[in-house]
Amino acid sequence: MTTFGAIGIASTGMTVNRKWLDAISDNLANMNTVTATDGAAFQAKYVVATAVGYPENGQGVQVAGIELGSAEGRMVYEPEHPLADAEGYVKYPDIDMGSQMSQMIMAQRGYQANAAVVDRAKATYEAALQIGRN
Repeated sequence: MTTFGAIGIASTGMTVNRKWLDAISDNLANMNTVTATDGAAFQAKYVVATAVGYPENGQGVQVAGIELGSAEGRMVYEPEHPLADAEGYVKYPDIDMGSQMSQMIMAQRGYQANAAVVDRAKATYEAALQIGRN
C-alpha cells in the first residue's frame, strides 16, 4: 500500500465516522421532541457502513445507508402539555441517551484513529522527501 493509499483509506473512515457523529448529534438533539399520540415520533438515525473493495483490494469504507429507528416512540403522561391527548399522554422518541453517548465515544475514537493514520502517513511522506533531497 502506498502512502497516498493509506491517506485515502483513512479519509474514508473519517468521513463515515463524521456522518455517524452527525446522526448521533441529530438523535440527541431530538430526543426530547414531543409529538401528539396520533403522530409518528422522531425516528433515530443509524448509519450503516460497508467495506469498499473488500476482500480483493480494500479501498476503505463508505456509508451504505441510514436506518431509522421506531416511529412508535414512548408514551409519557403529561396532561398539562398542549399536545396531550384526552388521557393526558404525549409521545417521545425512543432514544436512549446512554446508548447514544456510547456510540458517540466510539465514533470519536474511530475518527481520531483515522486522523492519526493520516498524520503518520503525511510524516512518512515528508521524511521520504527529505531523504530524496540529501
